[in-house]
Amino acid sequence: MAIVGRSVIINRAAPEVPMEVSPHIDRGDVTHDRPVIVYYDDATGERTALSAAELNSWVNRTANLLTRTGAPGGLAAVLLPPHWRTAAILLGAWSAGFSVEYQGLATAGLPRIGAGATRPIDVTFVAGNQLIYAPAAPTQFLVRLGDDRPLPPSYRDYALDAEAQSQMFRVDTNRHRTDAASPDGTTYQQWGSVAREIAALFALQPGDRILVDVAEHDHPMRWLLAPLAVGATIVLCANLDAAVLEARIKSEAVTRVL
Repeated sequence: MAIVGRSVIINRAAPEVPMEVSPHIDRGDVTHDRPVIVYYDDATGERTALSAAELNSWVNRTANLLTRTGAPGGLAAVLLPPHWRTAAILLGAWSAGFSVEYQGLATAGLPRIGAGATRPIDVTFVAGNQLIYAPAAPTQFLVRLGDDRPLPPSYRDYALDAEAQSQMFRVDTNRHRTDAASPDGTTYQQWGSVAREIAALFALQPGDRILVDVAEHDHPMRWLLAPLAVGATIVLCANLDAAVLEARIKSEAVTRVL
């Protein structure tokens, strides 16, 4: 794992939503119709809740999409803010055996994603407002996050392509556990251990409902992997309006605020 500013390079870090990082989903420790991610955008009024089954569906569709656009071991560049679609894309890429270079909310002052890379980028997932930062790649997906901007030339619509894929995907979890998860040799198991250590640092518990302000925590280890590692629900808030915070904590039965 390598981090530059608020950019993180994460390599093939965990299968099946993923077994080493979020075993509670796959092993049945959470109810599949219980929300795993609840996403709010206070600027647009959006609220989207995904159960474990719904998240698994999007992850599997994404993994299948990637296996049709490249081979395991490929490199995906993800230029997306914390969002429920971002969760599905990250988990789907890792499930398909792809390395991921991720850049969240911040771009100013950071190296261009893919700069200095020793290997070509095979696929990109880009939000509409991040297109100017996107590196070239053979396959490029526009990820619509509440906007209807036209599809740029050479780009494919992620949601449309993912919806056309199968909801079933299976990986070799034993192989994933022992594979290197980053250029420094970190394995999948070690990556999962880091997620659990961060969960312990924040005293996250199974069954917690964790409110995350994306402006404060745009690293996926904090807003995604650590909560999933302990079987917690993520209440992910973009453009968080302080005036509604107390009411949201009550309405979502929040037990932890990050």
